Amino acid sequence: MAAAAAHKPLGAITADDLAAAALGSDAAALHSALRRVLDSRGGAAGAAAVWRELCRSVLRPAIPFAVHRMLYYGCFAGFPSPTPPAWTPDPEEAALTNVGRVLEARGREVIGEAYKDPITSFSDLHKFSNENPETYWKMVFEEMGVEFSVEPSCILRASDAYPGGEWLPGSVLNAAVNCLSAKPGRNSDDAAIVWRDEGKDSEPLNIVTLEELRKKVCLVANALDALDLPKGSAIAIDMPMNVNAVVIYLAIVLAGYVVVSIADSFAAPAISTRLKISEAKAIFTQDYILRDDKELPLYSRVVEAKAPMAIVIPVRGSLPIKGLRVDDLSWQDFLGRVNHTRADNYTAVEQPAYAFTNILFSSGTTGEPKAIPWTHITPLKAAADGWCHMDIRKGDVVAWPTNLGWMMGPWLVYASLLNGASMALYNGSPNSSGFAKFVQDAKVTMLGVVPSIVRTWKNTDCTAGFDWSTIRCFSSTGEASSVDDYLWLMGRAGYKPVIEYCGGTEIGGGFVTGSLLQPQALSAFSTPTMGCNLFILDNTGNPLPQDAAGIGELALDPTLFGSSTTLLNADHHEVYFKGMPERNGKVLRRHGDEFERTSDGYYRAHGRADDTMNLGGIKVSSIEIERICNRVNDAILETAAIGVPPIGGGPEQLTIAVVFKDQSSQAEDLNQLKVAFNTALKKLNPLFKVSSVVVVPSLPRTASNKVMRRVLRKEFTQVTQAKHSKI
Repeated sequence: MAAAAAHKPLGAITADDLAAAALGSDAAALHSALRRVLDSRGGAAGAAAVWRELCRSVLRPAIPFAVHRMLYYGCFAGFPSPTPPAWTPDPEEAALTNVGRVLEARGREVIGEAYKDPITSFSDLHKFSNENPETYWKMVFEEMGVEFSVEPSCILRASDAYPGGEWLPGSVLNAAVNCLSAKPGRNSDDAAIVWRDEGKDSEPLNIVTLEELRKKVCLVANALDALDLPKGSAIAIDMPMNVNAVVIYLAIVLAGYVVVSIADSFAAPAISTRLKISEAKAIFTQDYILRDDKELPLYSRVVEAKAPMAIVIPVRGSLPIKGLRVDDLSWQDFLGRVNHTRADNYTAVEQPAYAFTNILFSSGTTGEPKAIPWTHITPLKAAADGWCHMDIRKGDVVAWPTNLGWMMGPWLVYASLLNGASMALYNGSPNSSGFAKFVQDAKVTMLGVVPSIVRTWKNTDCTAGFDWSTIRCFSSTGEASSVDDYLWLMGRAGYKPVIEYCGGTEIGGGFVTGSLLQPQALSAFSTPTMGCNLFILDNTGNPLPQDAAGIGELALDPTLFGSSTTLLNADHHEVYFKGMPERNGKVLRRHGDEFERTSDGYYRAHGRADDTMNLGGIKVSSIEIERICNRVNDAILETAAIGVPPIGGGPEQLTIAVVFKDQSSQAEDLNQLKVAFNTALKKLNPLFKVSSVVVVPSLPRTASNKVMRRVLRKEFTQVTQAKHSKI
């Protein structure tokens, strides 16, 4: 009965429906509460107001999710928009956000007489950020307390050498200095990092104050200089994102060297490739990674990669490093080179804004990874996104399970410290009750996620019983999210919004996201980031009108603060600009994602442009089909939609790869499942038809968690060819 009632309008939901949704004896009381909300908020108030009141006064994390889901879909049954809001801003709370405060103080100055209030005028501010970059970015830098040792001559000027123009010409600064200086309203005794080790969940939190962080960074910077490497040398980091990793990262930047970011999950060949491309002169690593008290080798992988000189940190205190190479140093010996009478201070290397600070890499799933340099400008883009869109404020606590090898690792460092917030680091698996308790104990205010982590939390219920009420918002990146999974996530924190965030390493942040000043719909983006203009290309490769609904490959206005201007191992112009259309006299920047703009102004991601299929002459995104198939049966964990070319040519045939939640009992009738998929897909398009269903133990993913549909496509094509050859 619960499934049948899932899409009943709220007024038609009965106490029996609620009881069938695993609520049991509490169903009558909840039904009475539902009736009170409908009586007080129904009618002219609208579905969004009813849902907001249900979130505020009725729905609690302890109530079974089936009830949350039933009431959400019931509330928006028959809703005229394709993207109903799961969260709407409160005017009083909106005025307290970073952007809200600025608009209340300077709204008429920057927008003019058209200014009304932060919520109504948010889109006007976005338009202003594109039309008046000089004023907008000066305002943001003032709010974040950005310090230049030499001020820029202007914010932006035309330049043939830089796509979209040259940002902050003539300026000199150091991003690490800005991270380590106390912002107005903060002092050196405030927490910069809050952390805990896995398995020590009942122990007090560990705190590193801003002054303690500054001293640690200065010590490492002095030790780096003792290595006698030329300034500007590339120095790699291959270790989990813990306090030591953050200290090393900031020290490398402070001292005028360049960080080479390598994910700690990489095998030796991937490590070797990145070291060679970057020409790294040294590498920081650990002997092991500890997970569930198991020692996962890391230093041995670095050795196998034939890395240059390694500085190795022992995980278990001062134990000697096993198998240390002759030219390598233990952490203790590395720090021992410093004259400790001056170790607490360091004169930072101030550099031009476009000097390299960090080399990161694309996923590299289709050959050699692109080596993407970050400059001192890139951190300002990351922090500005956090300031504006995630509303990271002074005194906040920001957690985002990630690694310095991926964009979100450096992003977390800059978005928290440059905004006067603390970063929260958990040394262990985020897929655990230990992490959930850490979020509670650290009083996290902004929790970043990727959809696969949320899916695991939901399936294991490992967050049950923990208080996440300090969270003001979630943010999500990495891959397309699930409506039901993120409805569940919002419910863990009293229905705080999820700010979807999509960008790239080559951008240093996002190009499309959400805002606490706009209604937020599940698995959708409400706005381009500040200072960014988006264009969706039609089938002829030309931009659609910006306010028109449509789907196609995404392109960006090249005047995008913080975006890359060069690649170490590829032609930047060829990768991002060659063959792209012009708009307003500027060649648009290629991104490669397939995006949709809905009729009500939201954006939805449909994966990479090459993750699309042509079914019966109709172009459709894999993700669009997967969203439907994932809901067909409760036994399904996830699916991948693959267009497989038939032998002899012709239209692609739709194959659905299915991963079941319980892989030990895969007794589902695949023919019945295929029928169910086809029935569900008729709502999307009656011409779409599933040709076959294949059960797989898991979906292949890149190291950054993106589904590799082309791997499945190749595998399924080979199977088809093999079957054909036997006929």
